[in-house]
Amino acid sequence: MTTTNSALPKRSAVPVEMTWDLTTIYPTEAVWEADFVKAQAYVGQFAGYKGRLGRSGRILLEALNLSNEAGALIGRLYLYAHLNNDTDTANSHFAGLLERALKLDSEIDEATSWMRPELLRIKPARLEQFFNKVEGLRVYKQFFTVLLRKAKHVRSQEVEEILAAAGIALSASRTVRDKLDDADMKLPKVVMPDGTEAVLTQGNFADGFLRNADQEVRRRGFEAMMGAYKGLRNTFTACYAGAVNANVFDARVRGYSGARNAALTSINVPESVYDNLIATVGSNLPALHRYLALRKKLLGVDELHMYDLYAPLLKGVDRSITYPDALQLVLNSVAPLGEEYVSILGGGYASRWIDVLENEGKTSGAYQSSVFGTNPFMLLNWIDSLESAFTLGHESGHAMHSYFSKSRQPYVYAGYTIFVAEVASTVNEQLMAHYLLSTTTDPVLRLHIINRQLESIRTTIVRQTMFAEFEHLAHKRAEEKLPLTPDALAELYKSIVGKYYGESCVVDESIENEWMRIPQFFNQFYVYQYATGLSAACALVNGILKDGEPAVKRYLNFLSAGKSKDSIDLLKDAGVDMSSSAPVQAAFDMFDEYLDLFEKELAALK
Repeated sequence: MTTTNSALPKRSAVPVEMTWDLTTIYPTEAVWEADFVKAQAYVGQFAGYKGRLGRSGRILLEALNLSNEAGALIGRLYLYAHLNNDTDTANSHFAGLLERALKLDSEIDEATSWMRPELLRIKPARLEQFFNKVEGLRVYKQFFTVLLRKAKHVRSQEVEEILAAAGIALSASRTVRDKLDDADMKLPKVVMPDGTEAVLTQGNFADGFLRNADQEVRRRGFEAMMGAYKGLRNTFTACYAGAVNANVFDARVRGYSGARNAALTSINVPESVYDNLIATVGSNLPALHRYLALRKKLLGVDELHMYDLYAPLLKGVDRSITYPDALQLVLNSVAPLGEEYVSILGGGYASRWIDVLENEGKTSGAYQSSVFGTNPFMLLNWIDSLESAFTLGHESGHAMHSYFSKSRQPYVYAGYTIFVAEVASTVNEQLMAHYLLSTTTDPVLRLHIINRQLESIRTTIVRQTMFAEFEHLAHKRAEEKLPLTPDALAELYKSIVGKYYGESCVVDESIENEWMRIPQFFNQFYVYQYATGLSAACALVNGILKDGEPAVKRYLNFLSAGKSKDSIDLLKDAGVDMSSSAPVQAAFDMFDEYLDLFEKELAALK
């Protein structure tokens, strides 16, 4: 059957009930415009506090509260524009709203750039006096603890003003990359083995091609996708080089030893966590190769290629699940987290927290986004598959983390660091797998779920660590003043893939283009946290299922804590010590156990 790009509906054709309800942010665009004018007024208000922050606790509290008010308002303006833009990236109107919000955010950053240097000039003893005398100021104590830790990296008022003014220019590479990927890049049609043509989209690449049972379909889809990126390799490389060099520039200006040091030090995570992750995964690669050898055998292929890594190992497990059934599956799975958790999440589903269907111009993938004072929003590109159900569960975990932290903490601590950002999402996935294994006796489906657990560790711990190594080495190359050319990045990425997979797979030439598909590389030093997050999640779920209510209470306290403590300490309070390699090793021990169980149940099935 021949299809065309018209297979994707226009945004206007998507049923309202399958879209998110952005009126909970702003009921109309006119209200957004009114708040935009209000936010513009903040820009001039900060000057009245300049030079006065250390005079009294009352003045200090007023200035901090004003900064928070402005931050909360610009957050709402940005969220509304960003979510509208992502559902139709070709719509220039919402692109314009987003650009205005970003510019205003930059103006506010510039208007407040003097604050950090001035706050740091207040002596600790005087700060303590302020905390004791002024009601409401003590809530900022952790804020000042974190600020003082960064003191040596805060520059003069003049330099801070320049850095703030340069914010949009330094982040432009990400904007260009996203527009290129979501709106301007045209994916080719794929000629199928039977001679028909199939539409290739970012949304159907995984389920429609890489998970197809036919190796030739997988190969053709993979080569078509990689070829599309190769055709734009110069532009994608320029975007990434710009982002990396911006990170390196900021780290140097602020006196960090490198971009990675800047990213991790800012959240008080030792760089040894990053290095331990890469080392621990590297020492466990024999387990990966044992699994891949089994994958090759079950697929019955002469060679295992990069495009075979997601193919289903078993026939008869292509479980189609509707979106409503997937919602109920997630709610059933997270029942161990208690009635409150289930009730809030179910209410969010009923209140249109989710934008469900793929449409023309909609950004690819899935994510959760929220700001202080709003409910969470989840973006999906739904396909009726069990994998899409797990994605729903994953993003629901993010949403609940955001809900608890933003509703239980004041603005200053309402967010959470990127180090713990992937914990709640993967806790939900682990609970879903446990629920499915505990409720089905179907031997083939059980094998499928066990295999998915194996794949979860492979893709989230092994693969994301592979990404982390690429990102680290790309930044080191820039820090050593070596050029980030298309050939250099392609060679670097392919060599790292070879290190992880080469013993068991054919490292196809076109895999060198895959790095361009990874938008998270533009969130500097983010990807390693998928691996540490799953490792922590496995430990947390084990505690929840084993210890019950005490472990659930610790976990919900973790979700509600936001940034009120350092992330490493929050996880320790919840029962997981990520400063050691033990959680990562324990995840690989679990991998071995699942692999043994898979082989045992497979043998019984035969």
